[in-house]
Amino acid sequence: MAIPNIAVRGSTGLTLHQSESPYDPVSKFPSDVSSTCKFMLFSPNGKHFAWINNSKVVIVKTSDWKTIAEVDYPKAAQLAYSSKGTFLIVYEPFMTTPSNPKGSPNVHIIKTADGQLVKSLEYRDYKLWTPQWSSDEKICARFLNGDVLFYENSNFDNIIHRIKGLKLNNYSISPGNQPLHILCFIPAKTGPSNGRLFQYPDFSTIVANKSFFQADRVEIFWNQKGTASLMLTSTDVDKTGASYYGKQGLHLITSKGDTSQVIVNKEGPLYNAAWSPSSNEFCVIYGFMPAKATLYNLKCDPVIEFGTGTFNAVYYNPFGNILLLAGFGNVQGNAELWDINGKKKIKKIEIPDTTFLQWSPDGKHFVTATTAPRLKVSNGYKIWHYSGALLHEKPWGKDELYQVVWQNYPQGTFKTPNIVFKAVEGIASSQPIASKQVYRPPHARNSDFKPTSLHEDSSLETKNQSKAYLKMKKKREAKRQAKQMQDVEDSNDDKQNAVKIIDEPKDNEKQLRIKKIQSDLKSINRFKTLQSSGKELDNNQMARLKLENGLLAELKQLQL
Repeated sequence: MAIPNIAVRGSTGLTLHQSESPYDPVSKFPSDVSSTCKFMLFSPNGKHFAWINNSKVVIVKTSDWKTIAEVDYPKAAQLAYSSKGTFLIVYEPFMTTPSNPKGSPNVHIIKTADGQLVKSLEYRDYKLWTPQWSSDEKICARFLNGDVLFYENSNFDNIIHRIKGLKLNNYSISPGNQPLHILCFIPAKTGPSNGRLFQYPDFSTIVANKSFFQADRVEIFWNQKGTASLMLTSTDVDKTGASYYGKQGLHLITSKGDTSQVIVNKEGPLYNAAWSPSSNEFCVIYGFMPAKATLYNLKCDPVIEFGTGTFNAVYYNPFGNILLLAGFGNVQGNAELWDINGKKKIKKIEIPDTTFLQWSPDGKHFVTATTAPRLKVSNGYKIWHYSGALLHEKPWGKDELYQVVWQNYPQGTFKTPNIVFKAVEGIASSQPIASKQVYRPPHARNSDFKPTSLHEDSSLETKNQSKAYLKMKKKREAKRQAKQMQDVEDSNDDKQNAVKIIDEPKDNEKQLRIKKIQSDLKSINRFKTLQSSGKELDNNQMARLKLENGLLAELKQLQL
């Protein structure tokens, strides 16, 4: 039985370790001790591993860990693989200079086997820079100025088909076997936006269409078989004023042409959605804290209710028989593991200060990590058993840890684990458990300070927060009704009308400020979601996160 390896990258370089005792470094791996390693990635089948070191992209074979290519890309910032790992895509930020005002191609498709350049493309916008391949790699698509261009059989010089004229904002190719489907998001300036499904290569016939209002952008989640997709729609601002998170919706569209909206029964944000590897069910986490987790079938009917907790992320193990619910960011670091087939909770554990979580390909273990720049103290990673036992931890000391990732393996390497509820023997963590007290700023200590955030770290406060939210909502509604009655009375009094006209510019200015704050808070929440998925934020984004409490306090005063 193979022992999964785990790669770690930090300020001291890049190393590879075994994930079972004695957790030693893999001796044959060419460890890179340079502090200039920027990014690392295993191919989907795990046969190759690549990373960026300063000005080079390094590719090695995992069978013997020998280097097969070192390619010069001085500005390389990110990597991606094609669906079978035949091609490695290198991304460089698009730049113009006085000597080169038009810029140069910045996305490069190279052969994984030898690093040979196949095609270079230009992407001025970071959005959708990664080309998409069908599962068999016979078809490749790329986004260009609202259109989607299609290539076949790795011939990137000949555009075979094109989706044009729809001014797309996003698109996604279905995984799995043929027939191939393309799901497109078409934002509308007026009227509804649309999620439109086509079967390749017939783009004149619409397989399914789902319309929705208040949708500026969409995240697309396909099931593994490619027979159904979830579309998480969102806007920066909720025009009804009900939430500073903006407006969100979750919609299902299938290759059979069926469409429906996923109805949730708790008010608040939609944090995360994930398909079961079985492709027949999906889990959604939603609602103001404590959030709710529900499992739905393909008819969008609730199948299992997991209750409420401080959750905002959901992870299935690779075999779909274990579900992990977790809380990251500014919610308490808890995790619950569930036996899906038995509909029974396995264990609840504490994972404080966690910024990243990923299941092992063996389906029995998972890793949690505290990484920079999200957190620059107590960096390190831990390996857990699904029973909740901590098996291994690796503190990073005063150095910074940036990235942790399991090695991928070909399908069939590991068997579905049998769930046993008896915990395996583990170790006690050397890291202190985070305090369960709500953080108080220095000026509010020794006072009756109460947090205003809807996502405080302490689960003990969530009940009071919910009451406070309802109380504020009732107050705002009463004030709104009182103002409407006053406006009716003012309409019969010229003097009152004059005063009202004078005050209107102030009211307009106030509403504009409220909308601006709501938009800023929505952006902050999006950054938090990126952090919880393990992505690194830049300095400007980190600075924006620190503004949340002040913006919430100002919004509260404006809405009184």
